[in-house]
Amino acid sequence: MEEKRLGAVEARFADIVWSNQPISSGKLVELCKEQLHWKKSTTYTVLKKLSLRGIFCNEGGIVKAVITRDEFYSMQSRQFVNEMFNGSLPSFIAAFTAGGKADKEELEKIKLMIDSAFEKE
Repeated sequence: MEEKRLGAVEARFADIVWSNQPISSGKLVELCKEQLHWKKSTTYTVLKKLSLRGIFCNEGGIVKAVITRDEFYSMQSRQFVNEMFNGSLPSFIAAFTAGGKADKEELEKIKLMIDSAFEKE
């Protein structure tokens, strides 16, 4: 699977697209000018870059996501676990919960997610 990553500025741009799609490229330029203080050329440059990476597309002046925000961040999470924990989700959870950094509410949510995954099988 091709790695898809976003830098901090790209992530802010992506959030604008995901929150407003489908959006005309002209309206996207306006939003980026207001929220990111970008020029038109910067908006189009970043849009083209993220389109080439398979995240967005601009068809007929309408910008849409090729992958949803949830799909994107799910891929990012899997890549992180693969790179940092050799693909071991238990190792990631052990590191995440080490030293009491996760509160009881977070741990309960994790437990419910795991229980739900077992029910789907």
